[in-house]
Amino acid sequence: MPPHCCVPKCTSSKRKKSYTGQTFHRFPKDPVLCREWIHKIRRDPGRHFKIHVDTKVCSDHFTEESFLKTLVGMRKLKKGAVPTLFAWTDSTVRPARRSIVRGTTSHETTAVEEDVRQVDVNSNELSAETAPPHPDHDYAELPPPLEEQLKEAHKIINDQAELIARLQTKQFLLSRFQGDDKNIMFFTGFPDYNTLKAVFMALQPTAENMVGWSQAQRIRQADGEIVRQGFSIPKLAVIDQFFLFLCRLRQGFPEQDLAVRFDVSQSTVSRVCVTWANYLYFMLGSLPIWPSRETVNELMPPCFQSTFPLTRVILDCTEIHVQRPSSKVLNSEIYSHYKGNTTFKGLVGISPSGLVTFVSDLYTGSISDKEITRESGILRLLEEGDEVMADKGFLIKDLLTEINVSLVIPPFLGPSGHFSQEEVRQTQAIARLRIHVERAIRRIKEYHIFDRVLPMTLVGSVNQLWTVCALLSNFQGPLF
Repeated sequence: MPPHCCVPKCTSSKRKKSYTGQTFHRFPKDPVLCREWIHKIRRDPGRHFKIHVDTKVCSDHFTEESFLKTLVGMRKLKKGAVPTLFAWTDSTVRPARRSIVRGTTSHETTAVEEDVRQVDVNSNELSAETAPPHPDHDYAELPPPLEEQLKEAHKIINDQAELIARLQTKQFLLSRFQGDDKNIMFFTGFPDYNTLKAVFMALQPTAENMVGWSQAQRIRQADGEIVRQGFSIPKLAVIDQFFLFLCRLRQGFPEQDLAVRFDVSQSTVSRVCVTWANYLYFMLGSLPIWPSRETVNELMPPCFQSTFPLTRVILDCTEIHVQRPSSKVLNSEIYSHYKGNTTFKGLVGISPSGLVTFVSDLYTGSISDKEITRESGILRLLEEGDEVMADKGFLIKDLLTEINVSLVIPPFLGPSGHFSQEEVRQTQAIARLRIHVERAIRRIKEYHIFDRVLPMTLVGSVNQLWTVCALLSNFQGPLF
């Protein structure tokens, strides 16, 4: 490869036809002098610039005093000479080029040099228009002015800020769905963002100071007082913890899935869910959801007023599947003959207006409807003269008679083998009204955490989860 000059902005090379006696000089072997050459020519050894045998500097960058003339008339670079003439220096004096024609007269020499200079100028103009600079020189342009560098820096900062803002809007946090009521309903069960925010604002004062379930026993002494350490997660605000728990309930997302969505560990998701389940069980469970007789009458729909105006509550039982335990004794206790599987059973009551006004704890699947009515505590809430509407299978008339409460159920088939016209009308009327409790239970089971067979790992908090889902369904509004 023909030698070329490695100095930035210099295009000298023996390849050109305008070569007129330039000489090309290797970098000195002395490391100190070599570093001085590198400093002078403004190069930085690295991936783009390496010093080897073909790396040279042309004679145009040395002053005339940097050369010695040998006995045969050739020029030789002095020891210790350093290049000082460059395009970015103030000096405009360049060394005169030597003629390659020897043995001519001074007049002929002058003429030849003039011709060479003219060819050199033409060649340089042609080279500037057609030949690109050597690749080693592309990156060695002079840096732009500070004003331009500052503008470029501001542009990069603004671009990065916009990128961060876009990424934040794509994070799976509650703020992402502020104006999207459809997704709020899908992920949380609340009808819109404003309702969810109002519920959280009511919970916030105590939620910010609640104790994590795994920290419930951890207390410390400070100034003689017992101080409980609050439950905090650096990566998740309190409202996003609430959002995570609601996603777990509503869509039944596995803990590993939520860990990826919220960028936290799976153990953190588990702690958040257990903590919020117990917290909401206490907070929502303390609300007085059982209405007075006057409130029930005031909110009584016309369909009840014209048929069963004394109805206080509509009752029904429901079951959720649970993982089969290894213990045969426990398996026999939670086995439901009605469902043909191992289940937990709960009692749900709604007012005639459609709101959930009673939800019992979960019992083993083998319990009867009559027994669960007795154990749940619903009898202590009823008043004399009330009516309880239920399915035909609720054989609780004797329990209600003791407290002077009436039972409204569809009539049984008599000895005649068919219903009378009045019994058919009564059966249809009761069925039209009693169906609302099944709609309320369906709302509860739309929290898809109960879709799958409940694992034994959740049995410890299943009562809390069931009660919270039942109470949260009230925020969707009445059934009709």
